[in-house]
Amino acid sequence: MLRRVGVVLCLLGALVLPAAAADRQVPDSSAQMQMSFAPIVKRVAPAVVNVYATRMIRQSVSPLFADPFFRQLFGNPFGGTTRTRRESSLGSGVIINPSGLIVTNFHVIAQADEVKVALSDKREFPADIILRDERSDLAVLRIKGGSGSFPTLQFADSDQVQVGDLVLAIGDPFGVGQTVTSGIVSAFARLPGSQSQDQYFIQTDAAINPGNSGGALVDMNGNLIGINSTIVSPVGASNGIGFAIPSNLVRAVTSQAATGSAPRRPWLGANLQSVTPDLATTIPGNPASGVIVVSVDPTGPGAAAGLKSDDVIVSIDGEDVDDVGALNYRLATKIVGGAAKLGIMRDGKLYSASIPLQPAPETPPRDQRVLAGDSPLAGLTVLNLSPAVADELSFGGSPKGVIVGDVSDGSPAADAGFQKGDVIASVNGMAVDSTKQLADIAAASRRRWDLVVSRDGKSISVTLAQ
Repeated sequence: MLRRVGVVLCLLGALVLPAAAADRQVPDSSAQMQMSFAPIVKRVAPAVVNVYATRMIRQSVSPLFADPFFRQLFGNPFGGTTRTRRESSLGSGVIINPSGLIVTNFHVIAQADEVKVALSDKREFPADIILRDERSDLAVLRIKGGSGSFPTLQFADSDQVQVGDLVLAIGDPFGVGQTVTSGIVSAFARLPGSQSQDQYFIQTDAAINPGNSGGALVDMNGNLIGINSTIVSPVGASNGIGFAIPSNLVRAVTSQAATGSAPRRPWLGANLQSVTPDLATTIPGNPASGVIVVSVDPTGPGAAAGLKSDDVIVSIDGEDVDDVGALNYRLATKIVGGAAKLGIMRDGKLYSASIPLQPAPETPPRDQRVLAGDSPLAGLTVLNLSPAVADELSFGGSPKGVIVGDVSDGSPAADAGFQKGDVIASVNGMAVDSTKQLADIAAASRRRWDLVVSRDGKSISVTLAQ
């Protein structure tokens, strides 16, 4: 879905361009058409690194020998139902601080036990993971053992990027070594099928392939406008549709790297619905786009700003919001503290309101636990639901109960089919209201487990036997 319209061609004849749209021109001579991107690449490439991540995973040897009935009849020639193996992944990253801070994609280093980075000058360093943020698909690494200042890229304002602007994508596709591709910004869009509520991407036709994830998308000033994240392709290779996380979101997330925990995002404290063409005809003023306020948490910042049910939010700090995804993106680019200005349509009239930028409360405390014991729950990482946890996990239901934050590979819980985001409502007829209670239940020895799990708003009842 296009966020902006109007295709504007960039000047090819100058390698360093002003940001203002009025200065963009088309080439007017054959000499300009023969100009090279090499000076930009020479300046940018040293700040783009290769990222190598490895982890140990447990894997079932055979579904048959995971079944107690087959083990009783035939024994287990493998000596166990699982085995471990080392899994590696390859991606790219961008140095954003001379001390050796690197931003990459979360999915490049997800669950990694060990991370190593290689610079364009062939130096290699181990790296620590200091921030993981699955919601934005971003992570921050810190180089260990480096001396001196590392080359960096400067952030550009991604809100100034326009459809038609020339861009370069730099990364390490397929592990062949650092590669540069060129193209244009082709759209501003949500990723088809994305589970994230707040991702809003720069779409480009610059070739992006596996291994480019975490690499740089730069403008003709050599500044970072996005982190290459993913592609849409039926064959797993570049098909001219690549997506980059805008630099304004990258900057907001990475600015909180010193905390080492998931970034705190401003919280609206309201249930929302995107305006559709059909809904627009029923709303006074007939807004073509925006976000309808369905309900307001009386304790949240939305209530403090005076939001009411049936209000339509049309902008934040002067930037239009077309739907819930765009609204969440705009909030995610704001830093907690201070305030933002909401443009609101109410009863066909436009109003403005100041909303405090504060994080969602973590009440009750998350009390994260990893369940163990001889039960089908073993291997679950569970948390008490709160507005903060619900916001982090993009959970849209009532923030009450116990939610699954992770499922260990090869664990009994994985074999039982549990998924991240499941809410465990009851076990053996007992309602579950805290992680401590669930941990005590999971530690008990039972042969039969009757479970009620809420998934995607639907209640699922299942019986498992040990």
